[in-house]
Amino acid sequence: MALRQASSKLLRTSLIRTPIIRGFASASNLPKSIKDEIAHEQRLPNYDPPADSATGALVSKQEPYMVRTYVRPTQMFIRGVGSVLYDMENRKYIDFTAGIAVNSLGHGDEHLCNLIFDQAKQVIHTSNLYHNPWTGELATLLVNKTKEHGAFHDASQVFICNSGSEANEAALKFARKVGKVIGGEKKFGIVSFNNSFHGRTMGALSATPNPKYQKPFAPMVPGFTYGTYNDIAGINDLVTEETCGVIVEPIQGEGGVNVGSPEFLIALSKRCREVGAVLIYDEIQCGCGRTGDLWAHQYLPKEAHPDILTMAKALGNGFPIGATMVNSFVGEKIVTGDHGTTFGGNPLASRIGHHVFSRLSEKSLLKGVEAKSEIFVKRLNAIKDKYPEVVTEIRGRGLILGLQLTRDPTSLVKEARERGLLVITAGTNTVRFVPPLVIEDEIINEGLDIFEKAMKVFAESGNA
Repeated sequence: MALRQASSKLLRTSLIRTPIIRGFASASNLPKSIKDEIAHEQRLPNYDPPADSATGALVSKQEPYMVRTYVRPTQMFIRGVGSVLYDMENRKYIDFTAGIAVNSLGHGDEHLCNLIFDQAKQVIHTSNLYHNPWTGELATLLVNKTKEHGAFHDASQVFICNSGSEANEAALKFARKVGKVIGGEKKFGIVSFNNSFHGRTMGALSATPNPKYQKPFAPMVPGFTYGTYNDIAGINDLVTEETCGVIVEPIQGEGGVNVGSPEFLIALSKRCREVGAVLIYDEIQCGCGRTGDLWAHQYLPKEAHPDILTMAKALGNGFPIGATMVNSFVGEKIVTGDHGTTFGGNPLASRIGHHVFSRLSEKSLLKGVEAKSEIFVKRLNAIKDKYPEVVTEIRGRGLILGLQLTRDPTSLVKEARERGLLVITAGTNTVRFVPPLVIEDEIINEGLDIFEKAMKVFAESGNA
């Protein structure tokens, strides 16, 4: 172990890539496993920091005090500029994850940073016992810009909260309230779909039919039924007179970047109208400009627009905020005391959301998303053609894209990370690309160059 640590320290000196160290690695009497590790780390500019690095030491110091809900690589990011992150070792990473589709305006945006400082000096929080200027301004902007872009044509009111899970909890509660008002105590059923993800609080988790998430906390909230995504034939049996609400993602993000067909969403909406069920579109990941439209559903005819639209993630560009937008069919049935939040809609969060959404709704930005998507799709198709035994499909719209593989991509994600590119997975064997919406073309191509190198290693490892 002491010898291994000594060799690891040598790797992190300024001489790491000189012929002296290469000779040391190849000509020394070190065990083969250590020599292989040295050679591996020589090849990779961003190899995961080992346990005895400054990063590793800090992680080891902090971990005992943290609930073990996450498995993370050793990197610790301390700074971000645009579409690039820098770790504690001052190494650069191109970010194709955007904090899981959150940092749509990138990292360290100057206008947003200045706004946060300005508002923090004035007032951060007052609670919902009192009015503040920004909660109402944000709600007004969300409704008006949504209609202006041809989405959710009868949107009327907004509830501001702190996260996507909270936005969906509000939506589920609102649907239950509507069901009771129009159908009595028996109309409380909620429908969601396999491979969906709506959050980890108990209501949202009950709408997320994944045993990995649900089993440790069973039983779930009663009344939830699950259907097959894009299965039009099953809709009538699934959504019944006792259904109060249906929650669906127009594009499933966590489930594998699965795109809902227009025929499916139109048929689902039609059935909801027939039985008086509230239709909820969860656009927490696929909304706020990520598809190149302001909302992923806006291409649909008006009769397929929702009764409730939920959003979060990109709305705060990293600052916690969520929102639940409703039409009058829902809003008129929600009264004082039906729902609430301590932090939701505070002046700081609301002003941030107002600024971010104003920029995300700009037509020039949305047009840019389409152009950037074309670069991704063209190059990913070239990778698919080059490695047909590994890549089977490219799914998605705009800058929410999925590359379907034939095997577990965990090692591919690591190969990319150790070369300076951050990508994430989704669903089963899917690599997900959700970069900042403002990412420069040059950085897209630089990142995809790295991804191609990682893919070459990944493909060859499968043939070994």
